[in-house]
This record gives sequence, C-alpha cells and structure tokens, in this order.
Amino acid sequence: MDGRSIPWGRLERADAMDLAEQLTHFYGPEPALDVARKTLKRADVRDVAARLKAQRQQRLGPSSSALLSVAEYKKKYREHVLRQHAKVKERNARSVKINKRFTKLLIAPETAALEEPERARRSDTHTFNRLFQRDQEGQRPLTVVLQGPAGIGKTMAAKKILYDWAAGKLYQGQVDFAFFMPCHELLELSGTRSLADLILDQCPDRGAPVRQMLAQPQRLIGTRVLGGLLSKALLPSARLLVTTRTAAPGRLQGRLCSPQCAEVRGFSDKDKKKYFYKFFQDEWRAERAYRFVKENETLYGLCFVPFVCWIVCTVLRQQLDLGQDLSRTSKTTTSVYLLFIASVLSSTGADGSWVQRELRKLCLLAREGVLRRKAQFTEKDLEKLELRGSKVQTLFLCKKEMPGVLKTEVIFRFIDQSFQEFFAALSYMLEEEGASGAPTGSVGSLLRTDTELSGHLALTTRFLFGLLSTERIRDIEHHFGCVVPERVKEDALRWVQGQGCPRTASEGMEDTEELEEEIEEPNIPLELLYCLYETQEDAFVRQALSSLPELALERVRLSRMDLEVLSYCVRCFPAGQALRLVNIGLAAAQEKKKKKSLVKRLQGSRASTKQLLGSPLRPLCEAMTDQQCGLSSLTLSYCKLPDVICRDLSEALKVAPALTDLGLLHNRVSEAGLRMLSEGLAWPQCRVQTLRVQLSGLPGALQYLVGMLRQSAALTTLDLSGCQLSDPTVTYMCAVLQHPSCSLQTLSLASVELSELAKQELQAVKTAKPDLVIIHSELDSHLEPPRGFNSVL
Repeated sequence: MDGRSIPWGRLERADAMDLAEQLTHFYGPEPALDVARKTLKRADVRDVAARLKAQRQQRLGPSSSALLSVAEYKKKYREHVLRQHAKVKERNARSVKINKRFTKLLIAPETAALEEPERARRSDTHTFNRLFQRDQEGQRPLTVVLQGPAGIGKTMAAKKILYDWAAGKLYQGQVDFAFFMPCHELLELSGTRSLADLILDQCPDRGAPVRQMLAQPQRLIGTRVLGGLLSKALLPSARLLVTTRTAAPGRLQGRLCSPQCAEVRGFSDKDKKKYFYKFFQDEWRAERAYRFVKENETLYGLCFVPFVCWIVCTVLRQQLDLGQDLSRTSKTTTSVYLLFIASVLSSTGADGSWVQRELRKLCLLAREGVLRRKAQFTEKDLEKLELRGSKVQTLFLCKKEMPGVLKTEVIFRFIDQSFQEFFAALSYMLEEEGASGAPTGSVGSLLRTDTELSGHLALTTRFLFGLLSTERIRDIEHHFGCVVPERVKEDALRWVQGQGCPRTASEGMEDTEELEEEIEEPNIPLELLYCLYETQEDAFVRQALSSLPELALERVRLSRMDLEVLSYCVRCFPAGQALRLVNIGLAAAQEKKKKKSLVKRLQGSRASTKQLLGSPLRPLCEAMTDQQCGLSSLTLSYCKLPDVICRDLSEALKVAPALTDLGLLHNRVSEAGLRMLSEGLAWPQCRVQTLRVQLSGLPGALQYLVGMLRQSAALTTLDLSGCQLSDPTVTYMCAVLQHPSCSLQTLSLASVELSELAKQELQAVKTAKPDLVIIHSELDSHLEPPRGFNSVL
C-alpha cells in the first residue's frame, strides 16, 4: 500500500490471527481492511473480498462517501481539488486557468545568503518538492513558511502547490490529503469550529471519512492554517505550509514549531516577459505593452511584484482597447495603484460628483476595516454606508457565501487586501474639512497608532506617504475632483520629524559572525525610508530628514529594493546627515550571462559565462556622489565588504561632495579591497577629513592606508584604535608622518599594543612634528628617540 510493505520476516510463520494483527498494527485498522480486500481480489478470492466490503458498509452506515475506503476517497478528493482550483479569479472577477496564468516565481531558502543568487530557484515542481526536503542532518521540516511582501505571489504559489499535488506532480507517496485554509476568512467566522469542521469544508461532501483521513497525520499537508496546527498541538506530524507577509514573521515565529523559511522574491526579468504574454495572449499587444514597460526603468522594476504586474497589464490593456497613448507612467507602487483605480472608475462613464461620493464611502469602509483589523464585511456594514449594490461595490469588492449555523452568510472583501489598505490611505486624502460622518482621528492619530511602523498598518502608512507628493495630489484632484486638505501633508511631516532614530548597540560588539538566521523584526528606520521613498518628492524628503541627524540600520538584510529605497533617501540627505550601517546583509550583484560562441562551446571553453555589472552597494555609492547629497558621515560596521564593493566605494570617495567622515569598523575586507579604498582616499578631490579604522587581522594591509597619508590633502584625523600594528608597519608610518606632504593633525592609537621600539619611533615623530597629536596611553614625552632614528620617506 503506497509502497509500504510488512517485512517478510514478520509474516513467514504467521497464522491467520497473526496476519490480521500485523496488518492492523502496520497500516492501521481501516487501511488494513483496504489492503486485505485488494489482496483477496488479486488472489481471485472475490467472495471473501465482497463480504469484507459488505460488512464495512453495514458498520459505517449509509453515507455514500463513508462507503468508500480512504484510498478510494483520496481519488475522489483529488478530483474535487482539481475542479475547485483549476481556475483562479483575478481581482476584477475574471476567471483564468491556473496553469495558463501562473508564472514561475523566484523562491530562495532563508538560510541562503543574499550574496548567493544561484540559491534562488524558479518555482517549478522541483522547487516546490524541495520545500520539505531533508536538511544536512537528515531532518525533514514539518513547517515551511513562505514569506514576502504584499502581492508577491505567496497565495497563488500555495494554490498552485495544492493543484499540482492533486494533479499528481507533487509529494507523491508522501501526502494523502492537502487542504487550503485562508486565515482571514477563518478568523472572522462566527462561532467555534473544530478541526474536523475545517477539513469537511474542503471536501466535496460532509460524509468524508475524517477519522480515517487523520489516522496518519504525517501524510497530511495544510496550507495557511491556524492555532493548534501552527503550534503543533494538533496533528504534530502533519506538514504545514504557511504564507505570511515579510512584516509579520517576527510575531508569527513564536507560535511555530521549528519552521523552515523561504522567501518569495517575485518575477525574474525572464518571467516578467512571460507574464505579459500570458496575460495579453495576443502577441502583438503583449510585445507592445512589454516593450513600453521595459523602456520605463522604474515601472519595469516594480513589475517583479506579480500583483503590481497584473495592475500594470490591466491598465495597459484598457489603454490599448481605447486606443490611448501608453505614455502615462508611474514611479512607485502608490502611483500604479492610483492609476489603476482611476482607469477602472473612468471606464464606468460616471460623472465626477458620483465618483467623489461613492469613492469616499468605499474609502471609509476600508479605513474602518484596517483600523479594526477587519477584512470581511457583512451586508449590514455595506448598508450602513449605502454601498450595497452600488457600482463601486461590484468593481472593488468580491462577494462570497459562507456556510453559517442556521443560514448561509454573505460576506464581502476587497479584491485584494492591499486594495483595502490603499483605499484606507486614500480616505485621509479625500476627507472633507469638518465633514459629518467621518471617522474620528486625523493622519497624525493614524501615524501615532502605528508607533513601530510595522504590522497591520505598515502598508497603509506607505500608501499614505505615496499619496502626499505634489504630483499624486494633483492626480487625485484631476481624477476624482477632490481638494486634498493641506493639513494632511503637514501632519505627516511633523510626525516624521518627531521620530528620531534609535541608537544601535554596535559599540563593544564582539560577534563578527554573519547575521543570525532567525527572522528579525521589521527595521523601523528602513520602513520609515520606504514611506519617504513613496513620495518621490526630494524637497519633502530632505525636510523630513533634517530632524534626523543620524540614520542607523542594524542587523538587517537589505534586498535590492531596500537598497534602491536607501539610495534614493541618501540622495536627498540634507547637509550634515550621518549614516551608519551595522552588521547588514547585502543583496547579490546582478549578473548578465554572456552567450558563448560556437567555437568556444565546441572547445569546451572554461571561460566565465558571467559578467559582473556592479556591486550590491553601487546604487548607494552613486547616490553619495550626487551634488545634492548632504551625507557627511558614513560608518560601516561588522559588514562583509567584498572587493567589488570596495571598488565602488572607492570610486564614490573620490567625488562625494559632502563626505568628510568615514568609519570602517570590524568589517570583513581583503588586502586588495583595502588597497582600493586607500586609492579612493588618496584621490585629490576626496574630501574625507576623518578616517576611523578598526581591523581584525591583516596587519600588513594597513600599509596601504598609511601610504595614502602622503597623498591626501584633506585627511587630518586618522583613528587606528584597536588595530594590530607590527613594528615594520609603525616604522613605515612614522616615516610617512614626517613626509612634507602629510597633512595629518591627529593620530589616535588608543588600545593599540606597541613594542618599546615602536613607542620610541612615535616619540621621535612627536618631537619632530610638535603640532601632530598622537593619542596613546603609554607614550611619554620624556622618552628619547632611538639613536640614529632620522629616516624621512
């Protein structure tokens, strides 16, 4: 049965009673009957097999499903799943076949360092099978968490896994039953429901053999499940696949039992193009739309999120249908959502006053739901706002009938959770001054509620800032005929300026290992930067950051989008701004494959097929060189700095207009990398005046930094506290310090162990250059220089 056999040694001397006991013990009571009956039929003892079946029917009752064995019900259930999930509803209620619309996503295990892009795999059958594969110690995870931002495709991936399992492509011989349970809907159901109830809701009828289905929990898989299932209090050996937004796993982590996490990273460039062709189905239209988006770098970048890609395609299709110009472009997620909503409403042909009135009602419904953590609405909720049966209800809300205790309950949800959060943000922009019926609380109260910039209000807050830009306000007034109150933007600005920046614990850190693999809590400063990025309004961002003299990001993995956001904000830094990056992980550099020539392929050339385009920090380095960038102090602590990063940082140091202070503390850097950094610091236009370096190891590599002192006209302070300085390095440094072109005024060697010879050489430098301040606890002005020491480089 399913490839499991009782070892022959146990059966060799078994009589009839022994055999029955062995079958029951090995397979369980009900499956043992299936094995016995099938074996008897194969042995052509059909009369006994028929008697077994008849007795079983009599025992289980008249229910048609109960008459089926578990094995037979498995087939019936798989067929049911295939019918139920063969099509998926898009947000505009169109039904499309899941196999035709699903486009592969990049999925990477959480344990994969972001510097290893090859670990991110496209979500084919092999990738899905690997989710529950054994680790290096031979342990198979029973809980897998798929995490990623809103709209990245987590739910669609879970549905595709369920469909592929039912089609016989996944977990064959491992999983008997798989169930899909949406948390938002289950949380808002009235009354109590047992595990059996939840399972029966997934089955084609109420007569499913639930007890037998649960007899082997290790052969079950449930997607997006709750409570006792999450904590393994129920079905401890069942497999769980949980999907969650990136902001949520920190709170979820404590409820899960030894989870293995994977990150859904959205579409690759190759799959973006595939999605366009699947969406339009007409090659000419698909090519035209894709080419337009590809030429818009910002819009093309946003399309790595499947939901944003769907919105873009929907808007472009409408514009193509109407023969409109495709030149309406968008730069942020907020602008894409706003463009979509405006396009949908314009297609109704309604007048402006109707749009204003109905849109305000819909936004009010969304706001009340977000603030109360409510995603499902009853008919009464809609009637209260006069939305039931309205046009906006059919455009932006989906209707679903839920089985109740006495009668079927009708509930409504926004076509996507992110739309509810967008409309909630839009409600603050459409709120009339002193309007009656408006919910209490201003923008300021919303932002003060979301004190940690995380959780259920995070996306709403991002959307709100995106709507604050002058361009978006102009769009709102143009599309909806509404005047946005000036106080909304003023309240948001005051809130940012009151944030301050929490200090990090980098001082005294001893752990130089990589980031811990545990899922970290959302990073507050980074989320704040996302909010500012959504505005795409340089003056607003610069004014907002003026009250945050130092921005610190600590122990966070920076994705490519994170770096894009950080780089934009750095470009807008006001004068005197400081940035500290402490123990961060960096997204991998993009690589471009080069096609081998036919000759090289035939020769089996071992030449590299990849061409490095840039380091992960290149966007940040380019932002530092912007003439409007006011970044004056940059500190990198406990970070990996590969040579490619050092190269880009070196180029930035040469021309950064405002950078006067640089700290490189306890980073992993090679000798070659240090040499490249020294070249940047020695550049004539480099403005760095203070350099702070703490290196573990590489004592000889410091000679590159020391040699740079002869060429740097700007550098006046060098802090080597805590570094290991060999005697030859100190001798070389003393010679450089006495060179006429050396402009150094302060040298700090606090906590540096020096030999007696090194102390004497440094004392000689102090004597020769009395204006040079050398800080070291054991240097004594009375020490005489060593005899004959007078070397000058």
